[in-house]
Amino acid sequence: MHSFRTPDGVTLGVEHFGDAAAPLVLLAGGTTMLSWPDALCETLARGGRHGGRHVVRYDLRDSGASTTVDPEAPAYTLRDLAADAVALARGLDGRPAHLAGIGVGGMVAQVAALDHPDAFSALTLAGTRPVAPGPVDDDLPDHDAATMDRRFALPMPDWSDRAAVAEFAAAGAEVLGDDPAAARATAERIFDRTPGAEPAVGMANQIRMVFSKLDCKPRWRERLPELAIPALVVHGRRDPFFPVGNGEALAREIPGARLLVLEQAATAIPDAAADEVATAMLAL
Repeated sequence: MHSFRTPDGVTLGVEHFGDAAAPLVLLAGGTTMLSWPDALCETLARGGRHGGRHVVRYDLRDSGASTTVDPEAPAYTLRDLAADAVALARGLDGRPAHLAGIGVGGMVAQVAALDHPDAFSALTLAGTRPVAPGPVDDDLPDHDAATMDRRFALPMPDWSDRAAVAEFAAAGAEVLGDDPAAARATAERIFDRTPGAEPAVGMANQIRMVFSKLDCKPRWRERLPELAIPALVVHGRRDPFFPVGNGEALAREIPGARLLVLEQAATAIPDAAADEVATAMLAL
């Protein structure tokens, strides 16, 4: 694990895979870097017939090894997070990078690619949507209400208790349709990387609550047709949090975008889909 300091003085936790001289694939966490499975990172780094890649996954602010100040009152905006992605891309490689974002990281990636088109050569958006957290556009499917009721009915754990946090993550994954065992293992890894024992920090790392407090204005959906780089949209058919119609809308509104629907997936990219997703990303 390494760190990168942006020109604005923000420290970002990063992890490298593959040859640092190879073309860069930058994976924005959703919110931690562990939203991107090891298997996918390793497969992208190997590259196969398309050649290897320098894969870098990173934590957004207030998560993992990145700068953590106050997740309950973030003093930065979505566009600041987009600027972090640009600083990373330019600091790690002088060439335009392939930027990928998952979940809320996909929102960061959309804004980064729109506001800084010269910094990126390709875009992958996984399990995300074209609008910010909060009320969804009328033509987009919102969170599945019954699933969310079950998810939010789960009692919050003691965020300082590793086993309780892991069990909470597993129970939540079962509700969402993800693999509970994989979610438990990831939650344990996130816990071990969480700085300090403050409950707000633990919660921000595990369930991304900091993002609901961000200023995500102005809207960017109407600008998606401006994107002029190859784009891939990856979405789980069974995703109840951002239902697949959100990915379908992204693929329609980004010129020339390819849509890859993972029929057996929900909110996470399962290891079983790593080869399929990597192949599609490497083809951009």
